[in-house]
Amino acid sequence: MYKTKIIDLKKDRETGIKKAGKILKEGGVVAFPTETVYGLGADALNARAVKKIFEAKGRPADNPLIVHISKITDVDKIAFVTDTAKKVMDTFWPGPITIVLEAKDIVSDAVTAGLKTVAVRMPENEYARELIKESGVLIAAPSANLSGRPSPTTALHVKEDLNGKIPLILDGGECSVGLESTVVDVSNDKCVILRPGGVTLEMLKAVLGDVRLNDGVLSKKEVKGVPKSPGMKYKHYAPRAEVFIVEGKNEEEITSKVIKHASQDKEASKKPVILCTDKRANVYSGFILLSLGQSSEDIAKRLFYTLREADDIGADTIYFEAIPENGIGLAVMNRVLKSAAFKKI
Repeated sequence: MYKTKIIDLKKDRETGIKKAGKILKEGGVVAFPTETVYGLGADALNARAVKKIFEAKGRPADNPLIVHISKITDVDKIAFVTDTAKKVMDTFWPGPITIVLEAKDIVSDAVTAGLKTVAVRMPENEYARELIKESGVLIAAPSANLSGRPSPTTALHVKEDLNGKIPLILDGGECSVGLESTVVDVSNDKCVILRPGGVTLEMLKAVLGDVRLNDGVLSKKEVKGVPKSPGMKYKHYAPRAEVFIVEGKNEEEITSKVIKHASQDKEASKKPVILCTDKRANVYSGFILLSLGQSSEDIAKRLFYTLREADDIGADTIYFEAIPENGIGLAVMNRVLKSAAFKKI
C-alpha cells in the first residue's frame, strides 16, 4: 500500500520529472500525462516492473501493453520497421498513434502477452517525452485506471482508481485528445486499424491509400486468443451506470426515444443522465444533462470525463446520442459501443 503523491508539473516540473524518472529506473510504476489519456508506466524491458502495472490495474495478463518512446530511433531497439510503418512514423509521430510491429527478442512476454508483435508509440505530450528521457528507459504503459473503467483524462481520475496502489501521479492537466491512441497493425507492411483514435481513418488513407478497419472496431466480434492491441477483447471504458446508445433516422426520433426511456427510468425511481452536445441540450429540459461540447473533437475530449461525472452524481442509466462514424467520430463510437456493451435503442 502506497501513500500516493500527486505532483503538479505546471508548478514543479523539474522535481516531478526527476522523481518519476528515479522510480521508473528503480523498477517502480508511475502515472503520467499524455495527449490521449493518462498512462501507468514501468520500464518496458524489466518484466518484474511491468508485472506491477497489471497488479495495480487488475489487468488481464493476455492484454498487451504499448511501449512509449521519446525518439524515433528507439523503435529499432525493440522492433523490425516496415516501409508502411516508416511512412506512419514520419507523418504522425510524435502524436496519438501506435504502430504494431514484429518484436525483437529483447521485448519480454510481459509486454507483448506472448505475441511476436509489439505496439510502439511516441507521444506528442512534452511531459511524457521528457519523462522517458529522464528515466533512461522505454516506458510500457496502458491507461492509468482500474481495468474496465473509463480511461483517465485528469490526474484526479487516476487517483480515484489507483490511490494507494501506486507511489506517484504526475499532473499535467487535462488531456487534449481524450481518447486512447489509434492503433494500426503495420507488421506485414499493410495498414489495419485495430483501434481508432485521434489519427483518423481519413488521415491515414491520405498518406497510405489502402487502409483497412479491423472487423471488431464497430461490431461485437469475439477476439479469440491474445489481441494484438489493447481495447479489442475485454470490457472497456465502462462507468458504474448502465450505458445505452440512442440511434434514429433524425434528431426528432432520437429525442423521442431518449425522453421515453429516461422518463420510464424516473418513474422507476432510477436516475437517468443524458449525454448530448450543447446545441441539443434545450430539448431535454427537466432531465439531468452532461455537456459533450460542440464538435466531434469536443465529444472525444469530454467522453470519459462525462462518463465518470455521471458516476459521481449517482446515475443509474446513461443515454448517449449516436454521432456520425467519420473522422474522430469513429473512435468515439468505438469507445461508446464498448462502454455500453453494444446496447442500442
